[in-house]
Amino acid sequence: MINAVCVCGAGTMGSGIARLIAGRGFATIVYDVDALKISNSEASIMQQLDQLVSKNKITLHDKNNTLAHIRFTTNINDCIADLVIEAIVENLQVKVALLNQLAEINHSETIFATNTSSLSVKSIAGSVQHPERVAGLHFFNPAPLMKLVELVTTDVTSSSVVTALSDFVNAIGKTVVYCKDAPGFIVNRVARHYYLESLYLAEEHQVPFADIDKLMKSTGFKMGPFELMDLIGNDINYTVSASLYEAMNRPPRLAPSAWQKQKLEANELGIKTGKGFYDYSDPSPDNT
Repeated sequence: MINAVCVCGAGTMGSGIARLIAGRGFATIVYDVDALKISNSEASIMQQLDQLVSKNKITLHDKNNTLAHIRFTTNINDCIADLVIEAIVENLQVKVALLNQLAEINHSETIFATNTSSLSVKSIAGSVQHPERVAGLHFFNPAPLMKLVELVTTDVTSSSVVTALSDFVNAIGKTVVYCKDAPGFIVNRVARHYYLESLYLAEEHQVPFADIDKLMKSTGFKMGPFELMDLIGNDINYTVSASLYEAMNRPPRLAPSAWQKQKLEANELGIKTGKGFYDYSDPSPDNT
């Protein structure tokens, strides 16, 4: 049974997952090697909770309950839990190294879940101790709001792990979608065209990207593609695009946009750097 959870990675996704889990009453540890990221994560979660209270979305009791169930650390030895969710950089070697470190210090029943968007869960599990205890648990940004979580299994994932993760996802109020390990899983394979076709349209026809965002929201999407890329991070979005493109044997329909790469090289990664497709130095973002 999962009672304590460690979220590794204090970026936008990791912080969102941690806030969600703590708010549901799970003892939650947020771990990152970068002390500044930990500090920013703590401040961001506090700010988000204060905003929710001020808008009467949650009560003061809800806020205090969340804070009572969450703690932050840069010490990996604090990361003892029933479930570890890694939400760090999309790099196979880095993820494997972290999970093996965590496997050394955790108990024999700890489950390890990767939030990877683009890497093979089988490749991660195959390089980690006890691969039967490794699975994909793919959340979507913003994690507290998005209802879907993909539960990604490999040929060796144990049935008890699948059951425990399914129960956990239900307990945090999310909807489980089961999928086998495959490039892009389900959502990213389908959603890639939401981003890429929007980028191609803006590049080829000189349609202002803000107009594309407005149009897509008018049809029912909660966020336009460019707003969403800025939220996720243009580095992550480009990495997923490139990874899926290679994994699918380079079909032209999945070719990454040159604009994505330009944003990455310019360090215009979105909200986290203050500028992406929009400029976040101004409270009302303008086109860049």
